[in-house]
Amino acid sequence: MKDGFIRVGAVTPDTKVANPEANVKKCVEAARAAAGQGVKVLVFPELTLTTYGCSDLFFQNALLRAAENALEKYMEETKDLDQISFIGVPVLVRDKIYNCAAAVAGGRLLGLVPKTNLPNYNEFYEARQFTPAPAENAFVRYAGCDTVFGTKVIFECDDMPELRIAAEICEDLWVADSPSVAHTAAGATVIVNLSASDEVVGKAEYRRNLVSMQSAKLITGYIYADAGYGESNTDTVYSAHNLISENGRILAEQKPFADNKLLFAEFDLEKLSAERRKTTTARSGMAEGYELVGFGLQVTETEISCPPPRFPFVPSDDRTRSERCELILNIQSRGLAGRFERAHAKSLVIGISGGLDSTLALIVAVRAMDILKVDRKNVIAVTMPCFGTTKRTKSNAETMAEKLGTTLRCVDIKNAVNVHFKDIGQDPENYDVVFENGQARERAQVLMDIANGCGGLVVGTGDLSELALGWATYNGDHMSMYGVNASVPKTLVRHVVAFYADLCEEKGEGEVAAVLRDVLATPVSPELLPPKDGEIAQCTEGIVGPYELHDFFLYHFVRFGFTPEKIFRLAKATFRGVYDDETVSAWLRIFVRRFFAQQFKRSCLPDGPKVGTVALSPRGDWRMPSDADASVWNAYFD
Repeated sequence: MKDGFIRVGAVTPDTKVANPEANVKKCVEAARAAAGQGVKVLVFPELTLTTYGCSDLFFQNALLRAAENALEKYMEETKDLDQISFIGVPVLVRDKIYNCAAAVAGGRLLGLVPKTNLPNYNEFYEARQFTPAPAENAFVRYAGCDTVFGTKVIFECDDMPELRIAAEICEDLWVADSPSVAHTAAGATVIVNLSASDEVVGKAEYRRNLVSMQSAKLITGYIYADAGYGESNTDTVYSAHNLISENGRILAEQKPFADNKLLFAEFDLEKLSAERRKTTTARSGMAEGYELVGFGLQVTETEISCPPPRFPFVPSDDRTRSERCELILNIQSRGLAGRFERAHAKSLVIGISGGLDSTLALIVAVRAMDILKVDRKNVIAVTMPCFGTTKRTKSNAETMAEKLGTTLRCVDIKNAVNVHFKDIGQDPENYDVVFENGQARERAQVLMDIANGCGGLVVGTGDLSELALGWATYNGDHMSMYGVNASVPKTLVRHVVAFYADLCEEKGEGEVAAVLRDVLATPVSPELLPPKDGEIAQCTEGIVGPYELHDFFLYHFVRFGFTPEKIFRLAKATFRGVYDDETVSAWLRIFVRRFFAQQFKRSCLPDGPKVGTVALSPRGDWRMPSDADASVWNAYFD
């Protein structure tokens, strides 16, 4: 429960039709097993204690009383569990029967939430036995307790106020105006759904998409518990297709007809809260007109059973990753093409080094020209060798420019930089920041002047990761007329270039593919220091840290506003066995320090296309004072 984590579960116990006494034993067993796994919120299927398919037996007083007695027994036998559970039961209120979700915690009946939308079509005929939920709440006596009865109820944890749970039942999810829409508008962060959704061809995928999209639209955690083995199969079969989703992402799924077992995952309620804070159109506020019912849970540290992805910007499966890379290239190239046309430019000018970022920028420029049906020769690819340039990177840059059909220019800047050093009194043997940045600023000047001479736009090459760390020379490679890579993180740049190499291979452009793959195999370096034995002497990741760590930090810091303490906890779980805790902590400290200290560079960034949910443009996603004090964030390292 610390850091906003809460373990939740869905379970489908083996049941017997119309036998509450037998069913409650299975429910108690399941609740105890779930508690043993650390599950704090547990959801059972619709009408768990009787089963869904009792038909006209629901009219029988014997069944209704047996269900009420079973719920009393469940409360008594689970009162020692540190858990809130939602269990399905038919409830008789003023001569009408309601299909209800009973919320139980600490031996108390917290509330009864009746089903609003009763399906009465095809194989369903619930309106024959049940009555829809009333418009307003009431109080009833049931299972020995005086309790709230109605749909306008939110169960709020006294010890974790961000845990606010509301319930809907099966068909309630399938209609256009689901009760969960009002629930989240009233402040609910978790929706539970007790369901008995029979299985037919194609329904599982639809159900999965429905749960995923509802959690995304409402920015909630969604727990869906489905009926399964033990239900009546007179005309229908149930598959126990249980699902747990958080803000559009399926965290855990029990496939249809799998063995009935506990399904669990962890919701990150701090993450959901961060998303709601930023999404001003999200309908979430005070529970006006709702009954708030409190319950207690022990505050414990929730084990993270499914750590966040190691590469949050990079899809894990090949197909999705390829689709993502193609989309990014389209966004970049379409954005550049639009800027080229509206600026009435005649050419695109790019400084190419044989490194990853300038390679991607060159690819984007070529595609932009193809979109506009402009000769690729109008892309001016400029190599500017200096003190740190190696034969390998220069050769790769030249080969790429030639094979992609662009115009190659080489401007050796060594003499110009040496003259500049002489003018300002810089010792050329002193390899300090002036030595490095003097080269970067000379390159920027060369590109700008070439662009002026040919009516061109200078295309920026710096990526999102470099902007986050400030790993750019102010008014050097930091500056351009359009920065196409500005919102593409380094870990993703690599995959986009690899994707384009595969495309070239498929088109029979083997030489281009080969040089791209050699670029991918080259260490990331600004090449501002003289080579050692002909090899790159300056490795970026050895100076600022591994980009896979920094991209992980960046994603969770900017996207969700997490504290360094929480980011460290997530990183420890994700990178266990890759980096030790001390290494993670050291680079996280450097990330925070550089992110704050280097904001002044981001405050005056050139335009560039946004491609993902994390971007640092001062005109859009990230507005931060350049002189912000990092003391609050650094305090987590003390």
